[in-house]
Amino acid sequence: MSARPQKPTPPIGAAPKAHYRSVRPIDHANPHPLYVVWEITLACDLGCKHCGSRAGHARTEELSTEECLDVVRQLESLGVREVTLIGGEAYLREDWDRIAAEITRRGMACGITTGARNLNDDRVRRAVDAGVQSVSISIDGLERTHDAQRGAKGSWRAAFDAAERVSATPMRLATNTQINRLSLPEIPALGSMLADVGSKAWQIQLTVPMGRAADRPQMLLQPYELTVVYPLLVNVKQTRLDPGGVTLYPGNNIGYFGPYEAALRFGGERGAHWGGCPAGKWSIGLEADGKIKACPSLPSSSFTGGLTREMTVAEAIANTRELTYVKDRGRRDLWGHCRTCYYADVCKAGCTWTSQVFMGRPGNNPYCVYRAMEMEKRGLRERFERVSAAPGVPFDQGRFQLIEEPLVEVEDVVGWSVEDVMELDWRSGGIWSDAALKALLEPASGRPALRVLG
Repeated sequence: MSARPQKPTPPIGAAPKAHYRSVRPIDHANPHPLYVVWEITLACDLGCKHCGSRAGHARTEELSTEECLDVVRQLESLGVREVTLIGGEAYLREDWDRIAAEITRRGMACGITTGARNLNDDRVRRAVDAGVQSVSISIDGLERTHDAQRGAKGSWRAAFDAAERVSATPMRLATNTQINRLSLPEIPALGSMLADVGSKAWQIQLTVPMGRAADRPQMLLQPYELTVVYPLLVNVKQTRLDPGGVTLYPGNNIGYFGPYEAALRFGGERGAHWGGCPAGKWSIGLEADGKIKACPSLPSSSFTGGLTREMTVAEAIANTRELTYVKDRGRRDLWGHCRTCYYADVCKAGCTWTSQVFMGRPGNNPYCVYRAMEMEKRGLRERFERVSAAPGVPFDQGRFQLIEEPLVEVEDVVGWSVEDVMELDWRSGGIWSDAALKALLEPASGRPALRVLG
């Protein structure tokens, strides 16, 4: 094994990622994207069963190195403070570290989010040399569960080993997890594991039916199950993450309001709360062929505001409805339950991506714990059923219907007792049997036979 990477000169800053992307008082006078998530290739060395972009092969006509460096220049001129490189798998693009180094040279913080199947010593060294400040490794459960979801046996071990490599460098080790029916009962054990491996930050988000996850509706959590999810997350944060030095960062579809907001939201102890979808206002997404979107997760077919080969990023942000719609959204644009909600003017229906892929349009988001609790008070609950399959292209979605039905109390964690969940050891390999994992990840009938790459 090669020697560990040495600390570069000048040294990498130790400030946490939130320092860069957090909205400061001065930003309100001139709102502009502070944070960019940039898919630099769709090529991937995994086959994740919940992948929204159906990553695997590179897109046709991905941006050249010189085009990417020009985009970096544009982001600097916009006042962007942080850029996260993703894929596919970012390191499968040979010039990934050159792009990262240019981001750093121009004064922006650069991070990488990775499945880490092949994040070897050489690639870790290259990241350090490029000035990458943070590497976030995707870990979606304990060993059997992670391997099953990621579509590659040994991928958990590779991710764990990569986490140890990153932890031994000046870069900040972060982790991220999709919460769904498979990973949820392993969340407490996973929290302990992340503390043991030295993760400084953990971003969590709920799996939603986009891309390959749309082919597997049985792996998704139902809206009424959020009343079990949130107290579990608070317990894990207070008993495992905080003592272990791991900061919890709820993703944009973790929320909203109610009794758990202050406990879970980053900065909640200081009064921070959900302030509406940041897409197009404080953050944007870029795709490898130059598509400009308000959010990297939104379906490309409906939310692409332009191409970097045809307009500048600044022009797209200022002039295209696809990038201005979300930031300009108000109560008048909401519908269903969200329009009548007490928090509507602030929340604005939460995560646009979640509403779009479940409901077919933004503005009504049943993945909300406050909403689930309000339904409970009326003796009701909401449940999704898939009506039609997704077509099989990157960032696609199926069609779902939302059913309102009498409340049935749920006290366990997706069929597991609370005691079993809390006592699970992360070294056990997981709570699920191989047969159960296979059943939960089998594509539902009506799935597309052909995957078409964008």
